[in-house]
Amino acid sequence: MANITIQLSKYIIIILMAAYTFSCFSIFTRNYEDEENRVLIRQNVLMFLIEAAAFGAMFLAVKDTGILIICGVLFVVLLTVILLYNLIYPNVSRLVVNNMCMLITAGMIMITRLSADNPSPYGSAVKQMIFVILGVIFGLIVPVLIRRLTFLDRWTYIYAGVGGAALLVVAVFATASGGAKLGFSIFGVNIQPSEFVKILFVFFVAASLKKSTDFKNVAVTTAIAAAHVLILVVSTDLGAALIFFVVYLIMLYVATRQPLYVFAGLAAGCAAAVAGYHLFSHIQVRVEAWQDPIASYSGSGYQVAQSLFAIGTGGWFGTGLFKGQPDMIPVSETDFIFSAITEEMGVIFALCLILICVSCYVMFLNIAMELRNQFYKLVALGLGTCYIFQVFLQIGGVTKFIPSTGMTLPFVSYGGSSMLSTMIMFGIIQGLYILREDEEEKLVRKKEREQINELGRSTRQTRAKTGPKFEEVQRQRPRQKQRSRSK
Repeated sequence: MANITIQLSKYIIIILMAAYTFSCFSIFTRNYEDEENRVLIRQNVLMFLIEAAAFGAMFLAVKDTGILIICGVLFVVLLTVILLYNLIYPNVSRLVVNNMCMLITAGMIMITRLSADNPSPYGSAVKQMIFVILGVIFGLIVPVLIRRLTFLDRWTYIYAGVGGAALLVVAVFATASGGAKLGFSIFGVNIQPSEFVKILFVFFVAASLKKSTDFKNVAVTTAIAAAHVLILVVSTDLGAALIFFVVYLIMLYVATRQPLYVFAGLAAGCAAAVAGYHLFSHIQVRVEAWQDPIASYSGSGYQVAQSLFAIGTGGWFGTGLFKGQPDMIPVSETDFIFSAITEEMGVIFALCLILICVSCYVMFLNIAMELRNQFYKLVALGLGTCYIFQVFLQIGGVTKFIPSTGMTLPFVSYGGSSMLSTMIMFGIIQGLYILREDEEEKLVRKKEREQINELGRSTRQTRAKTGPKFEEVQRQRPRQKQRSRSK
């Protein structure tokens, strides 16, 4: 009976996930606030039903009450997040909040499933829950700071100095892990500075290009950006280097509207990629694994091959939770969590997950286009590009579309640095969304004042034209009354 329920639950989860994903895009067609609110509430209901179905199936599979405890804590945390955002920030983008919670839910489901077989059961799930709670605290504070700190566009070289110094410390003092220097381990928690430096990098580029887009300033900005990328390449943190490079090119083009800069950047990037391939054996190993993972199955291609096996085994509907072998994929909780999700929850569920990420990016672009302040516009664009390109690198690597770069899937993969930095990014986006709403309210009030002033001017003009005649009539009325009395 338990096996039948588990198999049935995977179809229920897919149907609920498809309905949630459809609502992410249908909300853009709603013209009235009441309709939007109904869709958003429906999303919350679907999300909690997915959580209940997934954790219920896992409980039936292993009969461990620890799963129910994690499910209950996750429910309370997500409900608190939704209520706090709505209470503290009435003008917040609720679609972004819902998508953030949905991605966290998908990640917690798979991390709980994977950590059940660990020597310390559910240790990773408990740590991830702590990271989520800390991230929520940051996510709730950041919008206030964005709204009140009006001098953020003046710290151009402070952003560059702090970010470059943090990357340099990692390149010099960090120990290599998996062929790359990523960060430090403090009290058993791995801290990856590049996850936070990419936010500072976006602020630096936005502040610099807001000041001026002439050739001299562009050259200085490009040199500093190139220094960031070069440090990451020396650390062999290729995923982060690619993100910094692509984000800078897109922000530069939007700010300058000069295609020549983009073509020059792409040419320089291609030359750097070729040079890096010949200089670093770590890059050669990853390219070899990408070209033919089966041929190097016993070596560098093992991860990618296991990832492809998992995706193929799962098929459209997945094997069901605890019915697959996602733990056979190395680092499945972090770098290859998308493959683990696809194996047990199906390709349809995984595609819906991708579409939810895309809907977040569409919302970020919408916010960026409607902001009038050039600095905030570039920040929204840069952070949105950081997010979606990291999603592309992670999913592209595990599906053999591109060489694996070791990036995490934001909100889904296990990791404190990834969770906290993404929460901060989303908090900044929410702060910019609130600023946009404030701008619209100011414009509405300005138009209302103009209409009132225009009405006042027209009234005064009318009185000025009809005033003398009106006064003459008023003066003649007593005379008419006296004449009528005398008659």
